[in-house]
Amino acid sequence: MDTMETGSLKETAQGALEQLTGSSDARFRPGQYEAIEALVHGHKRVLVVQRTGWGKSAVYFVAASLIRMGLSTPAADGSRRTGPTLIISPLLSLMRDQVQAAERAGVTAVTINSSNAQDFDSIRQQIADDWVDVVLISPERLSNPRFKQEVLDDLVSRIGLIVVDEAHCISDWGHDFRPDYRRISSLLSALPDDLPVLATTATANTRVTDDVAAQLGRDTLVLRGPLSRQSLRLGVEKTMPADKRLGWLAAHLNDFTGSGIIYCLTVSAATDTARYLSSCGYNTRAYTGGTDPDDRRQMEQALKNNEVKALVATSALGMGFDKPDLGFVVHLGAPSSAVAYYQQVGRAGRATDTADVLLLPGREDERIWHYFATASMPDEDDAQAILTALKATEATGSPLSVPALEPLVTVKRSRLQLMLKTLQVDGAVEKVRGGWISTGRPWSYDAERYATVAQARKDEADAMLAYQDTNGCRMKFLARQLDDDTAGDCGRCDNCAGRWWDETIPDDQTARAATAIGGVGLPIEPRKMWPSGLQSIGIDLAGKIPDSDRAAEGRAVARFTDLGAGQTIRDFLDPAQPDQPVPTAIANLCIKVMADWSATWPQRPETVVTIGGTARPITVDSVGRGLAAVGKLSFAGELERIRDTGPEEVNSAYRVKNLSGAFRADDSLAAAIRGRVVLLVAATTASGWELTVAAQVLRRAGAAAVMPLCLGVKR
Repeated sequence: MDTMETGSLKETAQGALEQLTGSSDARFRPGQYEAIEALVHGHKRVLVVQRTGWGKSAVYFVAASLIRMGLSTPAADGSRRTGPTLIISPLLSLMRDQVQAAERAGVTAVTINSSNAQDFDSIRQQIADDWVDVVLISPERLSNPRFKQEVLDDLVSRIGLIVVDEAHCISDWGHDFRPDYRRISSLLSALPDDLPVLATTATANTRVTDDVAAQLGRDTLVLRGPLSRQSLRLGVEKTMPADKRLGWLAAHLNDFTGSGIIYCLTVSAATDTARYLSSCGYNTRAYTGGTDPDDRRQMEQALKNNEVKALVATSALGMGFDKPDLGFVVHLGAPSSAVAYYQQVGRAGRATDTADVLLLPGREDERIWHYFATASMPDEDDAQAILTALKATEATGSPLSVPALEPLVTVKRSRLQLMLKTLQVDGAVEKVRGGWISTGRPWSYDAERYATVAQARKDEADAMLAYQDTNGCRMKFLARQLDDDTAGDCGRCDNCAGRWWDETIPDDQTARAATAIGGVGLPIEPRKMWPSGLQSIGIDLAGKIPDSDRAAEGRAVARFTDLGAGQTIRDFLDPAQPDQPVPTAIANLCIKVMADWSATWPQRPETVVTIGGTARPITVDSVGRGLAAVGKLSFAGELERIRDTGPEEVNSAYRVKNLSGAFRADDSLAAAIRGRVVLLVAATTASGWELTVAAQVLRRAGAAAVMPLCLGVKR
């Protein structure tokens, strides 16, 4: 961008704002220009806490433009910082919106993220040639060795401004804390005093604000505004079972104006809901963490263009998604935090006079909250096991990749990657090309800190329950959760003005929804490859699983997180419930699965085998013998488990290590299955490895084929 002399800083900033918005009538909101001036003229570190839609991106794009124009105040040595702005942003969807906004402002922006790795070399050259005004990266990029060496080290010496978007992620107390964000504090502490830094968020209470400001350092200027959103009309429906919630939504989705977002707590709930609404004639699509990046982009654009009625999404569609005229946000199940809820509903009504926000809580919400809360907390024993495994790298200097680490620790891959990030931020491990190494620095588990965080999460969950039960103004309640005491009654929510939605649910809609989510018969795809790294710990399994050892495709009655039968089975198999034969209702579900499956299986099973040594031997035996009787199959008996195989919720390599050699088909079982097609019955599966190893034993004992069947999938 060419240097320009266009009068005063404020006049030039006003021109940049008009270009960004495409409107000559655009004016700065209270606090926007103050932040820009503090950055450009004061070289300050600034934290902006303002509601969604206030215009935080305008602050950093206008400031970036002014810095590139050479309008920043000179440093003590007379030099001016005119380099590009580095924006650290958490989500790809947010980056895409920011790149488009930068283009509107006449700013050349590029992004470096996991979806455009093939463009890294050309983007790096553009940055090196000073052709780029703004570089957007994810916080994970700060730990990437190649990025640090080839881009960041040079960029920091020339940079004009650093922006930390969604800055509540820096804080342990933020509703969406991310370990990668903790690296930012270390980066900032090493920067020159004259380098301005801007952090922005819409969801920070006083505790989070103070924590982020302390991490920014250097007497951070905090600009905080009122957080209540007058355009939103909030409401909470009574807790209902899944079929009634879906029935209501199918009957009333068109009551909502425009296009919107329907949030669900799990991937399976989002998928099931989108499928059902589509079957009812609505144009809806599921948007989750597992959605292909190209499909995500297409879906986001379709929603912005009002080509779909709604995206049915998990929290993967969240921070920064920019559709100013989003008409509604509906939640099928409540988030675990009132602050997180405020962040999600803040997607709606940013540039409209009104938008509807309705919460339909579910009976399963608290159970799901507990799962995610415990899954995100680091465990001391797991951390020490990782450090012990990496100690060997100190002598050899050879890093261990995540797959190489897995056979040495119990931690599942997603959790292992999260814990490695935490240990890296703490300085105990380092990511290098080829994997991870130990730094040799002492590390101790901060039990007090994690206990305090756990209590904070519980308090947040309690606040979400209180939001559902409050008789007061709902917007005021949410604002108070963010320590905004300026909010008055909104006059629009259901408690202020009465229920604004039609509560009726046609009987036929409930029945249709119950039928749709009551479907059973989930395919269990056979494992085809052994986990890597097993031979390094003495397990002679590697590469492709031979066809002669492999299970055939199997079936599960339902997934635990499904909206219908999965919840019935999950409740029956709850560890607190006694081991007992399956009730008639679940037995009938098993029979239905077998009947539906029979239309596609390549060969009919001839005999039944159950997996022994489970926590539910009576349950498993009743299923096996019951299906044998109904299907007129022989019952061959139980596959013996000759030793404990440990917990199921571990990574694949460690699970196979524990399962290898743990089953035995005795002579009588081998004789009963030789040359025959076996229906292998288990209570549950999570990863599929127990079924895989059991099938291998049965195939080697003479079974012609093994077809697994289990009641529930634990995911």
